[in-house]
Amino acid sequence: MSELSFEQMLDESFKTIRNGEVVEGTVIDVKEDEIILNIGYKADGILTRNEYTNEANLDLTTVVKPGDKMEVKVLKVNDGEGQVLLTYKRLAAEKGNKRLEEAFENKEVLKAKVTQVLNGGLSVVIDEARIFIPASLVSDVYEKDLTKYADQEIEFVITEFNPRRRRIIGDRKQLIVAEKAKLQEELFARIHAGDTVEGVIKNVTDFGAFIDLGGADGLLHISEMSWGRVENPKKVFKVGEKLTVLIKEINGDKIALSLKFPEQNPWLNASEKYAIGTVVTGKVARMTDFGAFIELEPGVDALLHVSQISREHVEKPSDALKVGQEITAKVVDFNEEDKKISLSMKVLEKASEEE
Repeated sequence: MSELSFEQMLDESFKTIRNGEVVEGTVIDVKEDEIILNIGYKADGILTRNEYTNEANLDLTTVVKPGDKMEVKVLKVNDGEGQVLLTYKRLAAEKGNKRLEEAFENKEVLKAKVTQVLNGGLSVVIDEARIFIPASLVSDVYEKDLTKYADQEIEFVITEFNPRRRRIIGDRKQLIVAEKAKLQEELFARIHAGDTVEGVIKNVTDFGAFIDLGGADGLLHISEMSWGRVENPKKVFKVGEKLTVLIKEINGDKIALSLKFPEQNPWLNASEKYAIGTVVTGKVARMTDFGAFIELEPGVDALLHVSQISREHVEKPSDALKVGQEITAKVVDFNEEDKKISLSMKVLEKASEEE
């Protein structure tokens, strides 16, 4: 029986390893771009920065130290120089893929930080496994600029899982849609016509403003913005502003809003303020061929007929008056039921002359 050489005995004292095998090692040295591990084999294992992480400039001395235990995968038993090449990130990605596969099958909601903002969407990483969220699945509304999501933690579900083709797709949109549907259902269960609620102005148009009520949007039409007239909603309201509004009507999923609160109706005490014989002051709001409409206060207009402008003949109101001009006149007729008030400047001229 031949005796074993010292080298053969030494080799047999170490375990054998194969390409693709998962082993545990102990860190014996760390450089900025390389980690050396004792894996219980006759040669040490080399773990480069590229095989540790996808971060190109990561200083490895900041994440591991000598004595740390690491689970790694063997890429090559012999790299040609007698060293064992290892990978950490690929093993982590395999574990991550298994985690994502389970999440895909269970429709689990995942949370991760956005690592990259791409032209077509967002990229997130879970356990070194990369998930792509297309721009169309980032939100339930069109997002022109996705940079606001950089480094933000977002929730999503996996809707497509194909690691062989490196195609793992995430969807954030369906979570937003589901959450909004839930909030909408809760909102409609608690609101009724006549309620006063608080909302936030979401959008302002020429015909009105859309108010976010926390689950659904309501429309505040231009005609319901004031007891008076609003010529341009964009000059009165700003996006993001909080507003207390009255729910005027609910029709299916449409909510009509108003700022014309009944207790603030200027016609409630108009019969006292504008009784026949009262001398009032107002501004010319608009003119027609037959007369001028005078705003006595927001929501209360009175008609100054062309025949009542002056004792002298006036062909048309614009010959004697202009929009925005302040005038003083006397109430000569008051019809509360039809909300009509008639004025006369002529009778004040006559009284002045008599005096």
